Amino acid sequence: MIPATTTRLWDKDAPGFDPALGTEIPAIIPYLLKNNTANPAVIVIPGGGYGARAPHEGAPIAQWLNSIRVSAFELVYRVAPYRHPCPLLDIQRAIRMVRHNAKQWNIDPNRIGVLGFSAGGHLASTAGTHWDKGDLKAQDLVDKESCRPNFMILCYPVISFGEFTHRGSFSNLLGNNPDQKLLDLLSNEKQVTAETPPAFIWTSADDPAVPPKNSLLFALALSENNVPCELHLFKRGGHGAGLATSMPDVAVWTQLCETWLGSIRIRE
Repeated sequence: MIPATTTRLWDKDAPGFDPALGTEIPAIIPYLLKNNTANPAVIVIPGGGYGARAPHEGAPIAQWLNSIRVSAFELVYRVAPYRHPCPLLDIQRAIRMVRHNAKQWNIDPNRIGVLGFSAGGHLASTAGTHWDKGDLKAQDLVDKESCRPNFMILCYPVISFGEFTHRGSFSNLLGNNPDQKLLDLLSNEKQVTAETPPAFIWTSADDPAVPPKNSLLFALALSENNVPCELHLFKRGGHGAGLATSMPDVAVWTQLCETWLGSIRIRE
């Protein structure tokens, strides 16, 4: 069951739905601003190694976004034992749905971003590097919409499934012995193009779980493709800090991100 405050992503069973793998329904939990303005919106993707979804990286983040005048949606996406492509299908559908309902929800359809933590950061960066313009022949009106996010916010993200991967995320999403072509396809530093949306990235040098090189590789790929990017590497912060309210030196990431959101030029 999903709470009444959530919106399921598909009216019927989600693609790849298998009750033997889990009965949770992919959904978004809306945190809409109560005004009549076309607001920017961000879909929040909690981390959890593709095996769970961390609560402190969900609702509190959406509430912070509301405080800086951004509508938000927490993504309830499928995790292990579900595997790729189910999480990607969930975030792509969420982007399409928010864009399709933009007028109803007072959202600017050209300012819809994704924000992910850890493995949620991998999913956010996957959305930013594996997207399509929608299927104009689709019977489902939502599927006619583009699933390209207009910007990405990546917090201590898993990016690569190469040398510097996070083994737990790797195994939960792809199994223990995936094909090398699939590993390369989902190593998102290898998938950046000039069409990839701009990104704000932050991580910590002492992260014991996800090597900071994940963020550095992605930032370098964005730079090489002339995609706007802002990267912050904090001295200390560990992993899984979320809003980092107990870490003054790291908590500044929210202020830096707010400034960045106000300065980037969004391309449709």
